[in-house]
Amino acid sequence: MAEQINIKPDVVLDLGNKGCGDLAISLMIKMKTVGGGQVLEVHALDTGAQNDIPAWCRMTKNELLAGPCGEGNAFYYIKKKA
Repeated sequence: MAEQINIKPDVVLDLGNKGCGDLAISLMIKMKTVGGGQVLEVHALDTGAQNDIPAWCRMTKNELLAGPCGEGNAFYYIKKKA
């Protein structure tokens, strides 16, 4: 059974199978709608997301709270920097 995460997101983004560049651009655009300190839940099915999302968080200085986790290890929780 997949690990359960008890993080309540403020905003949700479903990236489906988007990968690499499309994934990063979609994250950047959605993160503009998220307030500082709020949590974005990301659902990403692309296998590269396991590397791409943590790398994106490091580059943008946003905090990866959890992920990959949940059903299919396809969920990520990102806290926007203040």
